[in-house]
Amino acid sequence: MTVEPRAALDRLIAALEAHHHAVATRRSDDDPAVDDAYDVLADAYEVYEDSLATVFGEVTPFYLADEVDDDDEDDDDEDLEDIDFDDDLDEAEESVEEDEPQPAQQR
Repeated sequence: MTVEPRAALDRLIAALEAHHHAVATRRSDDDPAVDDAYDVLADAYEVYEDSLATVFGEVTPFYLADEVDDDDEDDDDEDLEDIDFDDDLDEAEESVEEDEPQPAQQR
């Protein structure tokens, strides 16, 4: 079933306004109203994009970023924990010291 692009646009605009309201009246950092408004906005955008493509053969210049799973974030954190930044810094300093010209020795 194809949604008329104008109806999809109206829904997208309403979703943008609802998202703005949820963000502006947020009660905490993890306010579920903001998450819900985000999901509604993402859905409304996809319907609008699909209707434009189906009816007019056009697309918008936007795309939805892939959602990141909490598990993926944990994996990224673990990857950073495996890096020993101090060793990397020591190696870089040693490399610079080796490249520096040595002062001439006096007799």
